[in-house]
Amino acid sequence: MLLGDSGVGKTCFLIQFKDGAFLSGTFIATVGIDFRNKVVTVDGVRVKLQIWDTAGQERFRSVTHAYYRDAQALLLLYDITNKSSFDNIRAWLTEIHEYAQRDVVIMLLGNKADVSSERVIRSEDGETLAREYGVPFLETSAKTGMNVELAFLAIAKELKYRAGQQADGPSFQIRDYVESQKKRSSCCSFV
Repeated sequence: MLLGDSGVGKTCFLIQFKDGAFLSGTFIATVGIDFRNKVVTVDGVRVKLQIWDTAGQERFRSVTHAYYRDAQALLLLYDITNKSSFDNIRAWLTEIHEYAQRDVVIMLLGNKADVSSERVIRSEDGETLAREYGVPFLETSAKTGMNVELAFLAIAKELKYRAGQQADGPSFQIRDYVESQKKRSSCCSFV
């Protein structure tokens, strides 16, 4: 489930993941909730993701709350060029802790990394907040696709691990996985 203030790029983020495309231009805000399906392969196993795109406006929050309890994973987005969207992350996390399952997977995403010239939220601030709440963090760009697939694959990998978890089996840590993938890709990326 994608969460965050209106205008942070949740719908574009989902379309980039689902269709590999960026829809430019003026968007009409999502009303209520919408969803898309995509099948991904994780460690040789096909996993179907049903991704819910939520409205970020306050007036739709009661509708969104109803979907929290059934969500297995929440991707919480803010816009790196919009301070209030970052400042509101704590309120979103409070809602998540109030309405979602205790063991829901949460990932924090700083979106619109492609417009770094307009950046008002430092990457370090996102990392610090994520560390404070014990969740993985990535900066992403729905426009260029930067880290979009990584975010969803990390979530899928974590969910697959939890579904097949055995007491004596190998452990999987989503934060470690995200960090290792960020280091792997940063050697060759240009921002």
